[in-house]
Amino acid sequence: MPINKIHHVAIICSNYEVSKKFYTEILGFPIIRETFRTERNSYKLDLRVGQNDWIELFSFPNPPERISHPEACGLRHLAFEVDDLEQTVAELESKGI
Repeated sequence: MPINKIHHVAIICSNYEVSKKFYTEILGFPIIRETFRTERNSYKLDLRVGQNDWIELFSFPNPPERISHPEACGLRHLAFEVDDLEQTVAELESKGI
């Protein structure tokens, strides 16, 4: 059973509106779909990254905080490939990141 690629990355955020703005307005990822899940009082936002990848951004009313240092189990970081690192850094800095 060969694995071909990463299908998607799921991220749980603590502030949906701030996270949505960051991923859509700052990083410029287009929205595939946005769903409010009433039974969980939470949003699920699917964002297009590149041509075939996406992020699932979840929100929950009170998600638990990370319990320890970056070496704790769970997602440590998310990395994106860019064509020009210096240009990308400058653009993010111009947006207050």
